[in-house]
Amino acid sequence: MKKIIVGSILISLLITACGVKDREKAQVGQPQNLSNIRIGWQIPWATEGQLSQVLQKTDILKKHNLQGDFKGFSYGAPLNEAALAGEVDVLFTADQPALTLISKDPRWVIIGRLMYNRVSLYVPPQSEIKELKDLRGKTVAMPFGAAAQRVALREQKNAGLDPKQDVKNINLGIYEQNDLVKEANAKKWGEIDALAGFDPTPAIFENKGLIRNLYTGQVVSVIVMSRDFIAAHPEAPRQFLAAFHEAYQFYRDNQSQANAWFNSEAGLSIDEAALSKAASVEPNLSGEEIRLDFNEDDYKTMEEAADFLWEQGVTKEKIKVRDHIDLQYLN
Repeated sequence: MKKIIVGSILISLLITACGVKDREKAQVGQPQNLSNIRIGWQIPWATEGQLSQVLQKTDILKKHNLQGDFKGFSYGAPLNEAALAGEVDVLFTADQPALTLISKDPRWVIIGRLMYNRVSLYVPPQSEIKELKDLRGKTVAMPFGAAAQRVALREQKNAGLDPKQDVKNINLGIYEQNDLVKEANAKKWGEIDALAGFDPTPAIFENKGLIRNLYTGQVVSVIVMSRDFIAAHPEAPRQFLAAFHEAYQFYRDNQSQANAWFNSEAGLSIDEAALSKAASVEPNLSGEEIRLDFNEDDYKTMEEAADFLWEQGVTKEKIKVRDHIDLQYLN
């Protein structure tokens, strides 16, 4: 009888010990019942690209009980199409395409700030154009639909020009600029006097001495998630934002590694100086805190994007930006 009792006690102790070990494993971040999340990202987009690579190359998502399924796109328009087709659950995009998506399908909601990114208006190094007002009568090429177009037209107005009457603004894809901007001694790029674009393209040109900036500003980029996905996975938004916060921490501590991953995935060969210039407007990489919420300047920038979309006839009515932002998942 004593042997039976002792044996039972030993078995009970072993079971308890195993249970403790299992709990300890769970507490140190062992993933339990991972939720699959389809992440739409833009492959050649600096800073966003590094953050996406960190999430792909590390176990950060799994530590937050998520399994990432990454779907890469060349730019914002096809990413929006994938979102409308229900092919992604969350996407990284700029303010303007985000609001365009929401105007077409309000089942998408902005849950956090992705980053700030630079947009620039620039001319050849030897151009006779010295300031924005000198664009009168000139041809300026830019990717229509991108935030760079909005900023370029705004700055023309600020310089006292009418973008429809005083300047010939034409559509040119950001990647097509690489075929034009090649000579450090250029005065014009064919029939084009100036260009507008977004990083990393201007940062690369600038670092090589191929352009001279007339204006450099920044826009707000955002994290957008499907309301349907949130309904099906109520914990996923908080888990994802916690993982994204950790990705920022990894990036700021390992910038060379993240840059190398980005260059390799995007098929680029951008040097550290150009990538640092592109990332220089993002305080999460240098400040004391990592912030994923919005301040009043951010809201103002996004409201300008909403106004621009309405003025251009992209949306039938002006979007009320704050109605489509939900920051509760940052708590």
